[in-house]
Amino acid sequence: MRVSISRLLRAHGFAVTLFDSAEALLDHGDFDTAICIVLDINLDGKSGVDLRRKLAEEGVTAPVIYITGDDSAVNRSAAVSSGCVAYLTKPFTAQSLIESVTRAAAA
Repeated sequence: MRVSISRLLRAHGFAVTLFDSAEALLDHGDFDTAICIVLDINLDGKSGVDLRRKLAEEGVTAPVIYITGDDSAVNRSAAVSSGCVAYLTKPFTAQSLIESVTRAAAA
């Protein structure tokens, strides 16, 4: 999924950096040029929402787009309360992701 999203975004002119774990993203540390961060709600047993909160605590202000295959009222509420700009449920259309990233870039 991560590679497919990367290909899609690159095909639409966006620069993409992939991370294979929450720890790798946290260790990256350079978010000054990020127009957004695309996070899955479930990250190998970890919470994407918790990761978003950790990033915010560290001063990262890049908008977040959540994707999930586990849509629920609890997940949606947690995502929205964490300050996401979009919440996409799998399977989502390529257009919905592109539109979400474009909105984030304009913010």
